[in-house]
This record gives sequence, structure tokens and C-alpha cells, in this order.
Amino acid sequence: MTAASTLGTRPVRASLLRRMKADYFATPLNAVVSLLCIAAIAAIAVPILRWALIDAHFAGTTRAECTGSGACWVFVKARFGQFMYGFYPPAERWRVNLAAILMIATTVLSFWPGLPRRALAVPLVWAGFLVAAAWLLAGGAGLTRVETRQWGGLMLTVFLSVYAGALAVPLGILLALGRQSELPVIRLVSTIFIEFWRGVPIITVIFLASLLLPLVMPAGWDIDRLVRALVGLAFVIAAYMAEAVRGGLQAIPKGQAEAASAQGLGYWQTTGLVVLPQALRISMPAMTNEFIALVKNTSLVSIVSIFDLLGIAQASLADPAWVGMNMEAYAFAGTVYWFICFGLSRWSRRLETARGTTH
Repeated sequence: MTAASTLGTRPVRASLLRRMKADYFATPLNAVVSLLCIAAIAAIAVPILRWALIDAHFAGTTRAECTGSGACWVFVKARFGQFMYGFYPPAERWRVNLAAILMIATTVLSFWPGLPRRALAVPLVWAGFLVAAAWLLAGGAGLTRVETRQWGGLMLTVFLSVYAGALAVPLGILLALGRQSELPVIRLVSTIFIEFWRGVPIITVIFLASLLLPLVMPAGWDIDRLVRALVGLAFVIAAYMAEAVRGGLQAIPKGQAEAASAQGLGYWQTTGLVVLPQALRISMPAMTNEFIALVKNTSLVSIVSIFDLLGIAQASLADPAWVGMNMEAYAFAGTVYWFICFGLSRWSRRLETARGTTH
């Protein structure tokens, strides 16, 4: 290290030490609380790190390689294919990978600053992706058919999150506008829908949609079990999304709509061009929270024998060769959920900051 670089690092270290002293050790009480918190974190983190990393076993293919008190990540390695794809045929897993690449490309394209006619292009791009991904995963029209009972793992968690969210967001916006409508019938219908789905536990919705709905359907109608669970999730999340958007609508001064009306804009033009864009920016943090809740609530579909990531983790514990791997299974599944939800949270935060919705 050169003398110049050494001199450059000293002010940074001094500034960091000053900030830590000001934030955590400014007063004797702050110092005592900070030390107690550090001690508590160390008491919790050290045993977890020893179990998960230091004493853990990573090499091998069978349980025989796991000796000692550390985590047996050999189990996760041996079951990794099922954790990711469920029971999807190995020879067809390229379709899942391609759908994931298309999703990433669609997301990047949606936020590309140079995208022309964004208001129209983004919905069309996502609609095209949803159709293409459904075709890739389900098959037909030139591809081998893969029944939804073979889907599972992380791919199913992502599928439920994306498709239920794609239904919930536009439906939630329409419900929020309906609840704010001046037409009594539309306002009443929207209010009843929102309050009903908000008041019913999600696990009950999934159970009713998957098991009881076929009993009331006309003869000859058969809706796929996965689709029923997806629609049930979407309705519940749409009700919560509607309340988040309604909060944003109420935050917009009425003078904005009146000014747009004075300029000759109709209701839909005023709503689409003036009111709704501002309301959605204000509602973005709450809507992100609901989407994160949707990602976690997908685990509830296991009640109707749909094996998402958590369902696959639970089912893998029934294998006699891996009995007792509960901690490893739940730790792996929980870590994957945490990374997804944390990534969504940070992405939302960055988007809010870029668009000036935070102060």
C-alpha cells in the first residue's frame, strides 16, 4: 500500500469511528444498550454460524458423509433439483429455465428508460411474457404436456407469485377506483368484494377454491387445482391492493382532478393521466408489502397438496434416507424466501427514491 492510499484511508476510518461513537456510544446509557445488544447478537449468531457454516458438511452425496453436530447441506445438494423444479421432468427443465430468463428480460425491459410509449408497451410486454411462460411450463402447441401436479419447488412459488400478482394489481386498482366511484351500485359492489376477501383467512380461501368450488360448478366443468388456488390468492391480495391504492387516491388533492376537468379532460383521461399515476407512486410501498406477503402466502397452497418450495421441503423429509433433516430443510427454504422478499424490498426502495416518492 502506498503512502497516498494510506493517508486516504485514515480520514475514512476516523469518520467511521466518529459516526459509530455518535450513533451508539454518545452517552453512557447508549453505550450500555449498544454493548448489551452486541452481546445478545453474538450469543445468538455464533451458535447459528457454527451449525450452518463452521461445523457443517457440504461434500458427499449420502447421509453417511454427515458426521458431527453441524448442518448436513449434503441433503440440500442431493434434493436441489426437487427444491427448484418439484417433480417437473428433468428432460423438460430447460423450459423452466427459459421462462425464468424471459421473466428477467421482461423486468429489465420494463424499466429501460428508452422504452418507447411506455404506458402501452409495458402492459403488452408483460402480457406477452405471461402467455409465453404459461405455454413453456404447461406445454401443448408443439411442446410435451406437463401436468400441473408435476410442478413444484421454487418454480411454482415464483409462478404463483407472478401470476397472482398480475391478476391482483389491475383488479385492485379497479376496485379502488370503484370504491371511490360516485355511482352507488359500483361503490357498493366494490366495497362488498373488498371487505369480504379481506375478512376471510387466506388458508380458508385456498381450501374452498380448491376443494369445494368443483361441487358448485356445472357438470363437465373442470378447473385445474393450481388455477383455483391461484385465483383465490389473487382475489385476497387484490382486496388488500385496493385499500393500498385507495389510500394513494385519497392523498391526491381534489384540485388536481378539478384542474384537469377544467382543461376539458374526461373522467378516464383525468384518472389515467393525472390522478392514478400519482396515487400509484404514493401507494408503491404498501403495494410492495402486499406483494411480499403474496410471495410468503404461496406456501399455504400445501394444504391442498400443491408442493411449492416449502411443500417440497416438507415432503422431502418423508424420505427414509433423510429423516431428521428438518432444520436443514426449513433453513434452506426460509433463506430462499428471505432473499426474494429482501430483494423486492430493496428494489422497491430504490424505485421509490428514483421517482421521488420518499422524503
